[in-house]
This record gives sequence, C-alpha cells and structure tokens, in this order.
Amino acid sequence: MKDRVRALFSPLLNAMDNGQQPHNYRPSHRKILLVMSLLFFILSAGSVFFAVLAGSPAALIPILFFFGVSLVCAVVGWVGSDAAVARIWGNK
Repeated sequence: MKDRVRALFSPLLNAMDNGQQPHNYRPSHRKILLVMSLLFFILSAGSVFFAVLAGSPAALIPILFFFGVSLVCAVVGWVGSDAAVARIWGNK
C-alpha cells in the first residue's frame, strides 16, 4: 500500500527529496510530523463544522489550507524518506 501512496504523491515526495544536502534527521521528527498532521486535520474538521453553521463560502479557504497542510504532513511523515522529513524541519 505504501508503494501506491508513494506513486500517487511522487511529485510532492520528489520535490522534498530534491538536492544532495546533508540532512539532520531524528526518528522523533517523523512522529511529531504525524501528530501535526492529526492536529491540522482536526482544525480542518472544525473549520468544516463552523462553515456549515455559518453558511459562508469564504470558510472554504481555511478548510482547504488546513487540510492541505495535514495531507502534506501525513504523506511525508508516513511514506517520505528521511531527507524529506528533515527538509520540512530544516537543515540546521
């Protein structure tokens, strides 16, 4: 299943793996990235709830933003390489 997800999100993962810079990776970075994904998904779901209550089409902006960040964090945290995870955190 991970191979299918890697194939589906290969443009994103290839962009994250771009470059031959040395990376600073710790296994805790991947775990924190998955937790961040969950938190942004909860924010997205909460935005959907309040958008339905308000009935405002402008509420689509935070829904899409939070869901997009959640999706990127989940994909990179789940199937991304160590270099991709390190690239999100920065090479410090």
